[in-house]
Amino acid sequence: MATRPDPVAPADAQARAIARDLLSLGHAALAYADAATGLPAISRIAFGRAPDGTPMTLISALAPHVAGLQAQPACALMLGEPGEKGDPLTHPRLMIRATARFIAPDDPARPALRDHWLAHHPKSKLYIDFADFSFVLFTPQESLLNAGFARAYRLTAQDLAA
Repeated sequence: MATRPDPVAPADAQARAIARDLLSLGHAALAYADAATGLPAISRIAFGRAPDGTPMTLISALAPHVAGLQAQPACALMLGEPGEKGDPLTHPRLMIRATARFIAPDDPARPALRDHWLAHHPKSKLYIDFADFSFVLFTPQESLLNAGFARAYRLTAQDLAA
């Protein structure tokens, strides 16, 4: 029996440009394993990038995904917006498999992350310094860009870099 060729192409310049556009969105869906049950869970999170381009978020310890990520840092992010017209599945979306890393309040990198986050998410000034809020960096392991019908690409961490 003949094997089908892989329909997912390696990233090219256009795929990397589409991925960079999606990485500029201010929110993402975060998939994680629930800490209590181990079952899959998903949440919408505020999204940004650290000064070095690493995907990141700012989250409250009150959110269930914090316990999930602390128990099991393997996760996935989905970025994308359906367009105003047409089938939502024809619009670009980016899935990133990642490992989450919490930034401690006394981490020397935190002040720069805080300033950078506020430059892109000014409304978070209301709560960014609350004790229950932490920055989480997502180290990409692999990514898949669906750029529309029959346009799928595998991206590496280097493809996603700023």
